[in-house]
Amino acid sequence: MASRFLKYSVLLQKYRTPLLIASCGGVFAANMFYHVFPDVSYRQLYQAWHRGEPVVLSEKLENLFQQVLKDYGISSPKNVSAFASFGFHPVGAGVPWLPAGAQIGIPANFNSTADDPSGITNRNIFINGKTVDWSSESGSTLKEALVFSLDAQKFAIAREVARLQSGGPVMSAAVAPFCLGGVWVYSVVLKQVFGLYGGPALLRGAVNIVALGIGAVSYFLTSDAVSQWLDYSSDRRAAGVSRDYAKGGVEFYDKILSRNKTLRSLMGQKGEDMYAPSGNLFPAHVFQLKHTPYTSRREQILALLKEEKV
Repeated sequence: MASRFLKYSVLLQKYRTPLLIASCGGVFAANMFYHVFPDVSYRQLYQAWHRGEPVVLSEKLENLFQQVLKDYGISSPKNVSAFASFGFHPVGAGVPWLPAGAQIGIPANFNSTADDPSGITNRNIFINGKTVDWSSESGSTLKEALVFSLDAQKFAIAREVARLQSGGPVMSAAVAPFCLGGVWVYSVVLKQVFGLYGGPALLRGAVNIVALGIGAVSYFLTSDAVSQWLDYSSDRRAAGVSRDYAKGGVEFYDKILSRNKTLRSLMGQKGEDMYAPSGNLFPAHVFQLKHTPYTSRREQILALLKEEKV
C-alpha cells in the first residue's frame, strides 16, 4: 500500500505541471460550456413554454430589444439574440464575440403595462401551494412591482447586454481555475518555507490539505468580489447609455425591492430566510458572503444621476 502511494506521489510530482494545466483548463471549459453553446444549454433551461410549445418572443419585445442594442452601440447585433424566458427579469448567457454569440431571455411580464397587466394576471403563480390572488392587497402590490416602465425595461435588458459584452462570463469562469492554480502555489510556498520537501509524507499531506483550505477560501472570496464588481460595472454601463436609462434603473431596483418585500410576507418563514426586510437577498449558502445588495445598486445609479454623469 505504501509503495503504491509513493508511486502515485512520484508520478504526480513528475507530471504536476501538465496535470495542473489540464485541471485548470478542464474547470474553465466546464464553467464556460453553457456560454459557448447558449442555444443548447442556457436557452433550453430558461425558455418559456406554453402547452408544450416554446413561447415565441413578441414583436413588441423584439423591437424593444433591437432598440436597446442600438442605444448601447452594439456593432454586430446579429451576435446577440433574444428569446422568451420565464421569470420576471431578463437573464443572459454567452459571449458576443464567440461563434454562437449571446442569448438574452426576456420575460412575459415585460409585455405588460400599467393599463394592460395581462402578461402578469393571466399567469398562475403558486406560493406555498396557493395561487396568488391578483385582486387581493398583496397580489395587487406584487402585480404593481412586476410592471415596469419602458425605461426600466430598457435598463434591465441593457444591464444584461453590458455584462455579456464586457466579458463577464469569461471573468466568472476564470475564478475557479485561477484559485485551483493558487492551491499549487500555496502548497509549493508552504513546503519551501518549512523545508518539507525532504520531510515525512504525512507532513507534506497536511500541508496540501492546508493549501486546499486556503484555496477554497480564496475561491469564495474572489468569486463574490468578481460577481459584485461585474454587477456594479454592468449597472454603470447600462445607466450610462442615457439619463432615461439611469432613471429606469432606479425604478427597476425599486420594483425588485418591492417585489421581494411582498414575497417575503407571502412566503412566510421561507420568505424570511430568503429575503431581508429591505428586500435584498440573503446569501444562498454559508460560503457565499452576500448577493450584491439591490439597495446599493440603486444608490449607485442615484449617485450617478446626482453627479450628472449621465
